[in-house]
Amino acid sequence: MDARRRDPASRLSRRGGRLLLSASFSLIAVVTVVDILAPPEVHLGPFLIAAPAVTASFAGPRMTAFVGAVAVLAQSVVAIVRTSLTDLNHTYQIVALILISIIVTFFAHLREVHESKVTQLRSIAQAAQSVVLRPLPHRAGPLHIASVYLAAEEEAQMGGDLYAAARTASGTRLLIGDARGKGLDAISEASLVLGAFRVTARRETELPALIGHLEAGVGSAEEAADETVSGAGVREAADDADEAFVTALVLDIPDREPVVRLVNCGHPPPLLLRRGQVVPLDTADASPPLGLADVLPPDVTVETFPFDVGDVLLLYTDGVVEARDRTRAFYPLGERLAVWVGDDPPTLLGHLRDDLRAYAGGHLGDDAALVAVERLAPNPPNPPTP
Repeated sequence: MDARRRDPASRLSRRGGRLLLSASFSLIAVVTVVDILAPPEVHLGPFLIAAPAVTASFAGPRMTAFVGAVAVLAQSVVAIVRTSLTDLNHTYQIVALILISIIVTFFAHLREVHESKVTQLRSIAQAAQSVVLRPLPHRAGPLHIASVYLAAEEEAQMGGDLYAAARTASGTRLLIGDARGKGLDAISEASLVLGAFRVTARRETELPALIGHLEAGVGSAEEAADETVSGAGVREAADDADEAFVTALVLDIPDREPVVRLVNCGHPPPLLLRRGQVVPLDTADASPPLGLADVLPPDVTVETFPFDVGDVLLLYTDGVVEARDRTRAFYPLGERLAVWVGDDPPTLLGHLRDDLRAYAGGHLGDDAALVAVERLAPNPPNPPTP
């Protein structure tokens, strides 16, 4: 089935277009009838210009030209009924209507070409984003995983927030992070960190070594920025590159141990949902964000927390807790989350997504990423074959 037919917004847009088109033809009919019945000194023909002009704002050039032709025909009928086609007043009205119909048809053509280019660019961006930010697996060993990405920019799919998962010989590793800034620079930094994680997460046995590779990924972005700057913008670009960093949270969840090991690199702490309670997993010694190794000492501390069957971990970026309502109050994640303790990851994130959008009035100030991870009971061993 065509995705556009399943999209409620697309159906609403088509329905609105049909209503506006009906309004244009209704306007032509009403103006024509009233103009014929009006006194000789009253001329309503100029109002017909509104029909093709309005049509050009939502329809293509063919429909706009058709509405313009109908309007010209209606004006001609008025001229014949009231006086004649050679009447100077009606002749000027018809000529003006033809010229304006041609102009608005041309504008409709330009709008259609622009929308086609935007659609093409959007499809290319979505394809690129799907490669950079791959969907997380629903199952990874004994883990049930769900994720949600909410972009602050309208029509965008990805910004500087990132997440990834990788299976190892003994468990699952997860990454969630937030690149500083917005736009292409943030996406570039996020893609480098994601690439470094996917390459090394399965090979490195220790989290500190993995953090070192992620740090190198951000460092390569800074070197690339330094190499590309030139001319008058050298100082400004170099300053931006020096300030590039990524907050990140890296987790290692063993399959056979009821624990989670994590390194927090300046990122909001994960929340543990257990027995009706929401517990933040605050680390005693947080590591500096990725990309600040030259500024802060690279002190990597791995901490271990209980993570048993039935527990749910919520990972998130600061776009969630920094969302504001009309009173400029921040989103109370812990309080809202307590209501849904016990839900499975997809249901939990569905509630959070809808509640967050409603709280922020439908517009987030920053991108927001959410990942929920539940530890399931291990599958029972297969019974011995008799």
